[in-house]
Amino acid sequence: MDLQDRNEKLFYKVLTSDVEKFMPIVYTPTVGLACQQYSLVFQKPRGLFISIHDRGHIASVLNAWPEDVIKAIVVTDGERILGLGDLGCNGMGIPVGKLALYTACGGMNPQKCLPVILDVGTENEELLKDPLYIGLRQRRVRGSEYDDFLDEFMESVSSKYGMNCLIQFEDFANVNAFRLLNKYRNQYCTFNDDIQGNNIFTAYGSITCQKLISCRTTLKFFLFITEAALGIAHLIVMAMEKEGLPKEKAIKKIWLVDSKGLIVKGRASLTQEKEKFAHEHEEMKNLEAIVQEIKPTALIGVAAIGGAFSEQILKDMAAFNERPIIFALSNPTSKAECSAEQCYRITKGRAIFASGSPFDPVTLPNGQTLYPGQGNNSYVFPGVALGVVACGLRHITDKIFLTTAEVIAQQVSDKHLEEGRLYPPLNTIRDVSLKIAEKVKPPLFKLHYFSFLLLLNMHF
Repeated sequence: MDLQDRNEKLFYKVLTSDVEKFMPIVYTPTVGLACQQYSLVFQKPRGLFISIHDRGHIASVLNAWPEDVIKAIVVTDGERILGLGDLGCNGMGIPVGKLALYTACGGMNPQKCLPVILDVGTENEELLKDPLYIGLRQRRVRGSEYDDFLDEFMESVSSKYGMNCLIQFEDFANVNAFRLLNKYRNQYCTFNDDIQGNNIFTAYGSITCQKLISCRTTLKFFLFITEAALGIAHLIVMAMEKEGLPKEKAIKKIWLVDSKGLIVKGRASLTQEKEKFAHEHEEMKNLEAIVQEIKPTALIGVAAIGGAFSEQILKDMAAFNERPIIFALSNPTSKAECSAEQCYRITKGRAIFASGSPFDPVTLPNGQTLYPGQGNNSYVFPGVALGVVACGLRHITDKIFLTTAEVIAQQVSDKHLEEGRLYPPLNTIRDVSLKIAEKVKPPLFKLHYFSFLLLLNMHF
């Protein structure tokens, strides 16, 4: 990333020359390690640091940024960085990395992109005691003071950069992520990539899976619960509805598990969101036993529990299904529920596998080489952002994300499927992003005017 500081144009030239090769360096899994060591290797700021002590003066902090025209912001408070937990200000690596992909994968002008960290403290004991830590060494501010701080930030951004400035929320803790999305989504141009972006690549992965297996009507999705899993469940229900399945029947095909076990009716302490997917069943806690009982077609892990898909679970999935669907989507690699090699070996190459972090191709004993699908939301947010910014949209609807899932699934050829790829090759990602941006535009938006706006916002 030193090259990004020294020569930004050369940095993007190198990155776009082979996105598949360099993506793991600027994004997962390397970005996780970079965040863990952020204070240790910190040399100079990249992005805007806004602390809770700036309350009442956030507009002045924004005015200090040298660029007057900002079209897209990625913001985090650092409380849930990937699967690594609370990293506080060290989480700045996430907005920086995300916006680098806005440019590399979506063609956005980097001068019009702003990474932001909202520093409200940290609960990480190691960081609180670390003399090199660059953030506030205090416990996290919560409650009304936190909410007022976020309100001021959102109001200040829209006041300075316009109501159509895109604000992408990233790696906020479960307790805040859904709440803030629901609070702001109809007021500002905003989305949460952990909730909505992850939903898309899982949804379009499942759409692609339907090309490989003829079980659309009997498909049972089985998900670990996190903020991402609930969003994935909702988007898959939308996709099933579009295929003609009534919503009630679609919901019955989705089983959820959280840290307390299978989500069933009558279980204590269920949130309103979880209750929507609770079924009539006895309570169960052991994951292997749950898999044996439910016999799901698809197993989707997003809870950042490394190794959660045990050998027994993978064997059972292969016994239940001719083509078991295994999505080990947690980041970084150390938090993946299983590896590609484990999945293909135990299922004898029959599994349809996707992961959140990259895995090397796997060659089976029969000589066949399978290319694990990386369910990377970098297929999603650059194209969505480009379309939203080019059109000047003020709100981002769920329909946009479902359309995005369909567009990406359409880019997967039969040849890709034969190789085990559920997603188009990463080196085609700019073309995919452009196709997404074209579909994001409102139906009445004139195509020639949209093309002109794309040229204004893209970086070559």
